[in-house]
Amino acid sequence: MNPVKWQRVEAAAVAIAIIVGMFVLDFGWWWLLALFLVFDLSALGFLANPKVGAVFYNAVHNYAGPALLVLIYFATDASWVALVAMVWAFHVAVDRALGYGLKYEDDFQHTHLGWIGKRKSASKESSSPQ
Repeated sequence: MNPVKWQRVEAAAVAIAIIVGMFVLDFGWWWLLALFLVFDLSALGFLANPKVGAVFYNAVHNYAGPALLVLIYFATDASWVALVAMVWAFHVAVDRALGYGLKYEDDFQHTHLGWIGKRKSASKESSSPQ
């Protein structure tokens, strides 16, 4: 299995672990759905240009923010902080499992996991043996 597939499987495992954690911590599972798209507001930076978009998107679509919130939760015992951390990490994990990785500065569809969308199909066609 290539490294990209490993990362996608790993992300799916993280998403599943978070779902289990939601039940263990007695949070409603529906929070994962209700807040899922909030983190995609970071993609609005692409309205300016791909470079700005990549900075905003990548700042939100990684595990550093949720990890920091977990530390804050440990220090404060504020359960809502744990909830936000879990929903945020779930969003990142599902995105990665589906192949939506961190963005390069040239194009929204160019990610560290490869190209997404039509360009992915086109690059596969152009590289397939005739």
